[in-house]
Amino acid sequence: MDIQDQVALVTGANRGIGRTFVEELLARGARKVYATARRPETIDIPGAEVVRLDLTDPASVTAAAEAAQDVTLVVNNAGISTGAGLLTGDMTEIRREMDTHYFGTLGVIRAFAPVLAANGGGGIVNILSALSWFAAPGSGGYAAAKAAEWNMTNALRQELAGQGTLVQGVHLGAADTDIMAGYDGPKIDPRDVARAALDGVAAGEIEVVVDDWSRMVKDSLSADPKAFYEQMQAILGPPSD
Repeated sequence: MDIQDQVALVTGANRGIGRTFVEELLARGARKVYATARRPETIDIPGAEVVRLDLTDPASVTAAAEAAQDVTLVVNNAGISTGAGLLTGDMTEIRREMDTHYFGTLGVIRAFAPVLAANGGGGIVNILSALSWFAAPGSGGYAAAKAAEWNMTNALRQELAGQGTLVQGVHLGAADTDIMAGYDGPKIDPRDVARAALDGVAAGEIEVVVDDWSRMVKDSLSADPKAFYEQMQAILGPPSD
């Protein structure tokens, strides 16, 4: 896919990784970029077309799809991190993680799949996480939702293959965004995520692993998980929830 030929829509575009996606798409010459957020008044990106889209509000998802009938590339970036553990965490927050990352992202894809089909197939980029593949203390709700989103990405790749839609999953560790403000470990530049993902779209790649941390986690999946979680406990400390 030539980015210059695309009309893109980015969810969660008001800050962080979503904002850098919009800026990178515009810099690469995309024909049009719809920047969406739950509160569209928080988007201030020159050259972008602002549209309201709240993943947890099906009516707003439907309205966005109706307003952006020329879209050929959807970037599903919007997300939350509540810090809820699965055993004693607030069930409302755990459900909110799943409603956002899994059901919300799925709702966007279901709404835009016919639009992409009508425009030749196009592509979908789902921003996932290294936590799609493991869990760390305090990440239970988020990790479970991202794991569900990861395998949803794999399933939809097969279901959308017939209409010629590329479905890409993007995995990363910690990025330097507001959502990770309280994290003291190393963080990558959000722009590196957008660049790697869009390079992957141009090359037709179905999976992009952005950083060394995510590559290490992925490589561990073929080994005994006991050794991996012992290593994680030494790095992160014992679970607190």
